[in-house]
Amino acid sequence: MSACKRIFADLGQINNCREIIKKNQQSFSELSQVVALAGNEVRLKILFILDQEHELCPCDLSDILEMTIPAISQHLHKLKNGSVIQSRKSGQTIFYSVCPSHLHLLKPLFSIIKNQSATIRV
Repeated sequence: MSACKRIFADLGQINNCREIIKKNQQSFSELSQVVALAGNEVRLKILFILDQEHELCPCDLSDILEMTIPAISQHLHKLKNGSVIQSRKSGQTIFYSVCPSHLHLLKPLFSIIKNQSATIRV
């Protein structure tokens, strides 16, 4: 572990950085919540495929990811509690989709996945 041996502190820089952090606190909170939820591989796959297909039911996700419906439902519950996805009911079926307010945060992650899979195919 190394100790900091700064000769002088740039108070202008420190105060400027503090202001930037304060000004963007809401964005830091939102992004960290979304990233924490998307940090699980299964949830990231769910979000990715929901973005691709716009909305799916738990049965569809279960078939796509080859997981049980209860396992999928647990992940959907966490994502919904975190306000990352939303649901709509049609008859007996509940369809899930990514909340539009979070798509701008997730799209860059999804483009990384798409770009890597395109590179692998070449």
